[in-house]
Amino acid sequence: MLIKGGILVDGTGADSVPGDLRVEGGRIAALGADLEPAPGEEVVDASGCYVTPGLIESHTHFDGVMWWQPDLDPLPGCGVTTIVMGNCGFALAPTHEDPEVRAEVVKIFSFFEDIPEPPFYSNLPWNWRKWSEYKQSMVENCAVPANYCTFVGHIALRLAVMGMDAWERAATADEIQQIAAHLEDALAAGALGLSTNFLDHDGSDRPIPTMLADDDELIALFKVMERYPGATVQVVIDTLMRFTGGDTMERIARLTEGLKIRVQWAGVPTLKWQKDYGLQQPFVELHERFAQEGRDFWTGFAHVPITVTASIRQSLLFAQSNEYVWHEVVTAESDEEKLALLADAEWRARARHSWDNESLETSFFRAPAQMMLDNSENEAGPMGITLGDYASELGVHPSDALAQWFINNGLSSTVTMPPWDKDDEMVVRLIRDPLSVGNINDSGAHGQLFCGSGDNMLLYTDYVRAGKVTMEEAVHCQTGKLAQHFGFHDRGELAVGKRADIAVFALDEIERRDKYKISDVPDGKGGYTWRWTRDPAPMRLTLVNGVPTFAGGAATGAMPGEFIRPL
Repeated sequence: MLIKGGILVDGTGADSVPGDLRVEGGRIAALGADLEPAPGEEVVDASGCYVTPGLIESHTHFDGVMWWQPDLDPLPGCGVTTIVMGNCGFALAPTHEDPEVRAEVVKIFSFFEDIPEPPFYSNLPWNWRKWSEYKQSMVENCAVPANYCTFVGHIALRLAVMGMDAWERAATADEIQQIAAHLEDALAAGALGLSTNFLDHDGSDRPIPTMLADDDELIALFKVMERYPGATVQVVIDTLMRFTGGDTMERIARLTEGLKIRVQWAGVPTLKWQKDYGLQQPFVELHERFAQEGRDFWTGFAHVPITVTASIRQSLLFAQSNEYVWHEVVTAESDEEKLALLADAEWRARARHSWDNESLETSFFRAPAQMMLDNSENEAGPMGITLGDYASELGVHPSDALAQWFINNGLSSTVTMPPWDKDDEMVVRLIRDPLSVGNINDSGAHGQLFCGSGDNMLLYTDYVRAGKVTMEEAVHCQTGKLAQHFGFHDRGELAVGKRADIAVFALDEIERRDKYKISDVPDGKGGYTWRWTRDPAPMRLTLVNGVPTFAGGAATGAMPGEFIRPL
């Protein structure tokens, strides 16, 4: 294939140049001006288009989803050629011999990432115990249109060795050795590294298992990591709820002192309210200190606004807002139980008190005038008004109004907050920072809350078009810089010999399209439930390992994605 007449943006941050690009054998074979077509060579007219490396989704949760949604809709149409999984400490391997403990891995994914449980059981073979066996199963059973790679999750490591005790205590010396051995197995088999989590609490306000890991456990894992210099430790910290992130990173810095380890930590906050609350500057100073100390510490950031959607089918938002009375409705197993709670006078009284006094000051419960009643299951309405207005119409507390909304409109109805304002100045600063990891958007997770897939387009539509950053900066942020961070040295740039993961697009044609519902998620009962998706940007062309996955305005159905590892 010869891609002719485009503007080549090579992913390094260097100036773009007009030119042509030849693909042969899944690699970039030539770059230059006025390349002549070879006999029988397909020629793609890229006039007026940018030709860039394929986009890397740096933070996704397709770990389970890829098994039942192998088309990865709508990623090919958004120029994505690589997905990174196993984030936030959540991973599918290794696993314990006890089926109850293996089920806990699924429950954790389901609760924290809002991914339904049934397809985990109906669509995954679970023919692994070690991470290396899981990797082999993916390679043998998963055909997808993007390259994929994954961290090994610290939660899975602890559960595989300690069973349900992982929720209750620190590991013993013998257990630490076993946890470290599982990590060694994963890294030797090609895991990106170790992901751990010091943010989340479950629906009963229990800290997740990784938060019980003591210094001895972390040091043992870090010493294993040091033997794999291409690997990364990902640390998820709390800058949203309990605000323990600073202490966590001071601990990580202390425990990695003197070790040659790459750390990706999330990160410097990029929401305006976090800046206004004084939460941002301490992390900026921490980021700068780590750089001055010469540490290989990279801060993750999101360039997308966070849109909060409340659902009582499956959502961690109530729990993470410290609104555990409303979370009782989420965890009620049957529709009858949910409806009984919503109508119960005693529950409503507790919910009103919790709403006003227990929910976090920054939670959406404190702003009912901004909560939009915009997705009614039975379309009975009222729709398109705020919860605050609905409460005024009914003459009741907003909590009672929300309960009535679900009763009247169906339990699969949802309520949406407008996106939280971004601090664009900080986003731009981090795009340009050499030690940052961008394009974090949680694709594959929270399917009934938002659609993270396609959020990568915002860097072009909201930042390049507005003149906030250059096209070269935006491409580098989502391609070459991420490839360097993760150790993908054979891709991420337009250079002869590199893998032909390529996106071709016209800036005036692409958008982050509006989300809409599609019912293609197996419900475990022979039917399907819904998720949000969106139409392609669209790309003119997406190539993965030289094979078109999106062309002519549609996904091609080709599945050339490969398991990739740090090199």
